[in-house]
Amino acid sequence: MKFKPEMLTLYAITDRNSLKGRDLAGQVELALQGGVTCVQLREKDMDTEALAETAKPLVEICHRYGAPLIINDNYKAALMSGADGVHVGIEDAPVADIRRIAGEDFIIGATAKTVGQARAAEKAGADYLGVGAVFPSPTKTNAIRITPEQLREIASSVRIPIAAIGGITAENVSEIKGCGYRGIAAVSAVFAAEDVKAAAELLRRKAEEGIGQ
Repeated sequence: MKFKPEMLTLYAITDRNSLKGRDLAGQVELALQGGVTCVQLREKDMDTEALAETAKPLVEICHRYGAPLIINDNYKAALMSGADGVHVGIEDAPVADIRRIAGEDFIIGATAKTVGQARAAEKAGADYLGVGAVFPSPTKTNAIRITPEQLREIASSVRIPIAAIGGITAENVSEIKGCGYRGIAAVSAVFAAEDVKAAAELLRRKAEEGIGQ
């Protein structure tokens, strides 16, 4: 699936702890029904083979709704499963190496917390950036915070689109309106909700209100 900036509008990241025993595939489909435009499968403790097997049914579900499935960190599992891409952190496999192995149509996202990191990721071939944490994150309590001003500075320093991430909720997303993001990434605000579809619908509306402002 070819990357398009609008895929970042509402970028949902899975978290089994947030699901509280609910079926992963079923909750992902509800999120997509609510307007999620991209899904990232994040399973830090799975080996490559198990991660690929977990991803395969999600690929089919995401494609049914026209959304890409991105794998966190593990580009090998992404390639094995038929997923659309990978998102890598600063300490993970270099973007340029993944691009060389996976080809031009493979979606690569990269984390950036500074202008230097953002420009380096763009130069290496990343399609988009995840920038944050813009608020305290319940899933990454040790995440380094960035200010709205830093978010705006990073967004204006590169040509590729960015997704703001980190503790974003329907209640606080307006605080980063006008900071140059193309979309928002959420974990708990989607998958910890009692009604995942309704939560996604609300977040999608809030995200669209702030895009291009």
